[in-house]
Amino acid sequence: MSHKTFLNWSTGKDSAMALYRLQQDPTYKVEKLLTTLNQEDSRVSMHGTRKELLLKQVQCIGLPVSILDLQKGISLPDYEMALHNKLLALKDQGYTHSAFGDIFLEDLKQYKEAKLATIGFKAVFPLWNKDSYSLMTEFLDVGFKAISVCVNSEVLDQTMVGRVIDKEFLKMLPKEVDPCGENGEFHTFVYDGPIFNKPVDFQIGEKRLVTFGKSEEAEKMDWDSSFWYCDIYP
Repeated sequence: MSHKTFLNWSTGKDSAMALYRLQQDPTYKVEKLLTTLNQEDSRVSMHGTRKELLLKQVQCIGLPVSILDLQKGISLPDYEMALHNKLLALKDQGYTHSAFGDIFLEDLKQYKEAKLATIGFKAVFPLWNKDSYSLMTEFLDVGFKAISVCVNSEVLDQTMVGRVIDKEFLKMLPKEVDPCGENGEFHTFVYDGPIFNKPVDFQIGEKRLVTFGKSEEAEKMDWDSSFWYCDIYP
């Protein structure tokens, strides 16, 4: 019997690869995607993908999406409460497992496992501890296509945003940058591949440098706050 599972969906490469792996594993049956949006601009958190393009993407995949709308600058307690309520609703729908595309950030993995356990969910990490370069090579070899939509300006310049992700892109990454961008170096939008019924049509827009004000928590954790974005349109 397969476990009824939802996948935390970012619109990018890691969650796409996680879905690809899970669809080949009879232990799990992914029946829904869960995505977090900023209420103010209706864009996917961090990736900056427009809601309209998210909806077009999941339609091409053929799975429903549940959206968690969050206010800009929401506090951690308020975020956890909003997520808790969303998870309770998913539990009422019969879901038992929550899947993620995380690869090697142990503290985040433990945090997610602990929070889910309080509700009775099991966490699933199909990409956990895999080699980043091997994952990206597999991602390209099985036919996925993606574009970089956000890069951390501390480690990558504007020439690396708005680019198709291919082996040339990987060669251009500085040695200190993880090939999967697991440390937040870059984020992507996946528009075709083995999990899609058809490719997602989109247009490339302008590039812009966005600097976020740091909260006390961000300052304490020394999180980066300046990113290059490439807008894409449905």
